[in-house]
Amino acid sequence: MIPANSFTEDGIVQAEAEVSRTYALYPDKIQGFLKEAEALQQAVFKLLNTEKYEYPIYSFDYGIALEDLIGKDPDYVVIEIERRISECLLSDERISEVTNFEFEDNGDELYVSFLVKSIYGDLKVTKEVTY
Repeated sequence: MIPANSFTEDGIVQAEAEVSRTYALYPDKIQGFLKEAEALQQAVFKLLNTEKYEYPIYSFDYGIALEDLIGKDPDYVVIEIERRISECLLSDERISEVTNFEFEDNGDELYVSFLVKSIYGDLKVTKEVTY
């Protein structure tokens, strides 16, 4: 984003971040735009569903590494998932905190629920992880 500048009465330039805006992605099409909280919700979804290092179009900082957790001990997976989700989402400057992790184990699937605190408010997220 390119910041917009505004001048104060004493001539000091203040940078203002542009409003968060992105294309709206649907399973079968890209149509319209999303702003602010909706754009952030889509960004969180994309970050958590893009395997890190897998796609050359994304930088190595984008996404989350989950494939290496397949077959690991469930106790290890729980600890690692919390760390990796936090690290992944905190790379977005709009997100200030990832907290209140809750885990539900269903055999070889783990459901993770957590709260994302952002400049647009709180967002409750659930992610399914196979291990």
